[in-house]
Amino acid sequence: QVQLVESGGGLVQAGGSLRLSCAFSGSSFSLFTMAWHRQVPGKQRELVAAGYGGATKYADSVKGRFTISRDNAKNTVSLQMNSLKPEDTAVYYCAAKFRGNDNYDYWGPGTQVTVSA
Repeated sequence: QVQLVESGGGLVQAGGSLRLSCAFSGSSFSLFTMAWHRQVPGKQRELVAAGYGGATKYADSVKGRFTISRDNAKNTVSLQMNSLKPEDTAVYYCAAKFRGNDNYDYWGPGTQVTVSA
């Protein structure tokens, strides 16, 4: 069974940076698309960034500020977040889906990111 565990959230001032990490276990990491989503209370969870092989995609709101990267040797995926804004405040979730699947099948418990003005 795939398990995901996030780390690296916290409180940062606007303009600052944070790096989130997600440890993957339980299957062949290289066969999964990995992604970061985020959610604020009362709103739908939204895709922030996703990566598979050498391809990546980002939400328009984070392009140029966030970078997703994966280390297939260490079974980890990271999200480098720069130039953070108060509107980036959310719970961030690591997610995985087997290649070819439409929906993300596995989720981490989430990590809180709070950006103060």
